[in-house]
Amino acid sequence: MGTELSKIASVGLIPKESPAQVKKGGKTLQVGLPREISNQEKRVVLTPEAVGLLSNNGIEVLVESKAGEQAKFSDQEYADAGAKISYSRKEVFGVDVVLKVNAPNFEEIADMNAGACLISALQLEKQSPAFIQALNDKKITAVAFEYLEDKVGGMPVVRAMSEIAGSTVMLIAAEYLSSANEGKGLILGGITGVPPTQVVIIGAGTVAEYAARTALGLGASIKVFDNHIYKLRRIKQLLGQQISTSTIDNFSLSQALAEADVVIGALRAEKGINKLVVTEEMVANMIRGSILIDVSIDQGGCFETSKMTSHEHPVYRVHDVIHYCVPNIASRVARTASYSLSNIFTPIVLQMNDLGGAEEMIFTYKWFLRGVYTYRGSLTNAFLAKKFGLSHKELQLLLAARY
Repeated sequence: MGTELSKIASVGLIPKESPAQVKKGGKTLQVGLPREISNQEKRVVLTPEAVGLLSNNGIEVLVESKAGEQAKFSDQEYADAGAKISYSRKEVFGVDVVLKVNAPNFEEIADMNAGACLISALQLEKQSPAFIQALNDKKITAVAFEYLEDKVGGMPVVRAMSEIAGSTVMLIAAEYLSSANEGKGLILGGITGVPPTQVVIIGAGTVAEYAARTALGLGASIKVFDNHIYKLRRIKQLLGQQISTSTIDNFSLSQALAEADVVIGALRAEKGINKLVVTEEMVANMIRGSILIDVSIDQGGCFETSKMTSHEHPVYRVHDVIHYCVPNIASRVARTASYSLSNIFTPIVLQMNDLGGAEEMIFTYKWFLRGVYTYRGSLTNAFLAKKFGLSHKELQLLLAARY
């Protein structure tokens, strides 16, 4: 014990008195929290507070050193919460359940134990059949953020990140409308005697809802476009205001874009098919110096002129219209986003521990099952199978076979 404490002290991590672990029988569940290697990703799935709760319930959490650094969580905070701070990526990946934001690369998959559980974003646009094969070779049970449902049929991670993205896009728009960023020199909103900023939002889902709330709060004038009438009706009810709404047609949309100061693209792909609704000709007719933000760029984008950018180089101009096409907008507010992710996954890990592992979670909860896309060496998602030209097996049949 003394030797172990001296090793921890030598690297400056002296934890507070650790809570006694309560083992519920069987093997202790191990959870790994690796550091994201992409400089675009600053989020982490579990906060130190969440790690403390998991540790109190007998779960062993291995946190790679500096895993929470970009979200302003220190190794010391994790150590104080009861985590084991590891300086070996291989050790962090060699656990029962790996929790990370970005999908793993091939080297990270190779470091995982055969039959382990991976919970991460799938990031479909970046993947290939080789990625699925690598998971299957290791018989990894992989659960995708994008497909995970909750008990009432909602998509908790998609919803949470959409709320953050929707609120953040208006702050981004305000930055690039300002003279400091060579924008139009407008304040986002309105003041006495000056016409309000014109904002067009394409899509009427969660991103649109939160973007509209922020824009209305600042005093902007907004128009929302979507081809689903029920979504337009719902957003008006949620906002509690009589906003301008319209279905998407070339004439109405072109007219609105020609007068807009800010355009938010927030259409989600349906059945994996991206909707490109704004042509380059429409962009060419927009006001010079206006700002276009494509939130759906991670699914291919909804503007013909969109191309993926990064946090280091977030904008470019086409026809003197500023384009912001960063895929992981929520990473701009990494600490807020990390708390949001942690709120979702902490109870899931606790349930997994109570049941005895990921496989029991799949068998017990249909809402968790829907997030699974590989299981014990088989692809189990029909859409991915069609996209990549691979065979798949129905997960329900595989689960039935275990008995």
